[in-house]
Amino acid sequence: METVNVLKPLIEQRADPHIYRHTDGYYYFTASVPQYDRIELRRAATLAGLVDAEKVDVWHKPDTGPYSELVWAPELHFNEGAWYVYFAAAPSREIKYKLFQHRMYAIRNTNANPLEGQWEFMGQIDTGIDTFCLDATTFTHKGQLYYLWAQKDVAIEGNSNLYIAPMKTPWQLGGAPVMLSKPEFDWEIRGFWVNEGPSVLKKNGKIFISYSASATDENYAMGLLWADENADLLDPAAWTKSPQPVLQTCFEHGVYGPGHNSFTVGEDGETLLVYHARTYTEIVGDPLWNPDRHTYVKPLKWDAQGMPVFGKPSLA
Repeated sequence: METVNVLKPLIEQRADPHIYRHTDGYYYFTASVPQYDRIELRRAATLAGLVDAEKVDVWHKPDTGPYSELVWAPELHFNEGAWYVYFAAAPSREIKYKLFQHRMYAIRNTNANPLEGQWEFMGQIDTGIDTFCLDATTFTHKGQLYYLWAQKDVAIEGNSNLYIAPMKTPWQLGGAPVMLSKPEFDWEIRGFWVNEGPSVLKKNGKIFISYSASATDENYAMGLLWADENADLLDPAAWTKSPQPVLQTCFEHGVYGPGHNSFTVGEDGETLLVYHARTYTEIVGDPLWNPDRHTYVKPLKWDAQGMPVFGKPSLA
């Protein structure tokens, strides 16, 4: 981490950042671009190298149709021998739908380098619940691929809850969704009732799920779920939820609304937290179109019980 300044953004104007270190030794980066119109990838041999790495647009939204607006929160994963990008997009405003009716989709590339080769559109990932959904991630545990995402339940107050399901293929669910968390604590319902942006970390005999809550301004904060690695991950009772946020705005040092994180591995093997945040609160206009959510990276520390210590967003 000597070449990365953890007190400053690693990459500016990239929200919902996802950094993945592959077995080829490269770091791969994707995030929401300010225009929300495409999926952009970059790769580098080091984290610092991502800053000036070539940006490759691998997919552009169509002009009209069910996934032609607001491409949000892409994540790049290598599942079952191929590359997948999971993302959410909204319908065209021209076909009777309205915005914020996002559904989730996947694209696939079988090339060894996902910045090259052809990307195939795999279609919508249908959860069996026809409501607003987004922020999908995947992880494999004991040979089973899981899908983890945020979705609205019309019977539950709020904008989105967290769900998990097994996968039959990297683009199809293999079981019914199971709700793991819903907005309930005060810090989860500021501005909006939200649980979203889940990310998975396996360490110290546990499965951790971080997530983000509340409105995407300075109220945005991160929470944590965890389960024993030998538990049934599809059993909601197997999961414990922290009643307090694990990462939140640091007014003292001017880092606001940290959230929508991912985890990666440093060049020295340490676990790193990747997240976005703003450096000011006086947002002009709709926060959705404000481009100044920047990508940050910092070390994740651990306590004596093997639990992650997120600390403050402004400090290493």
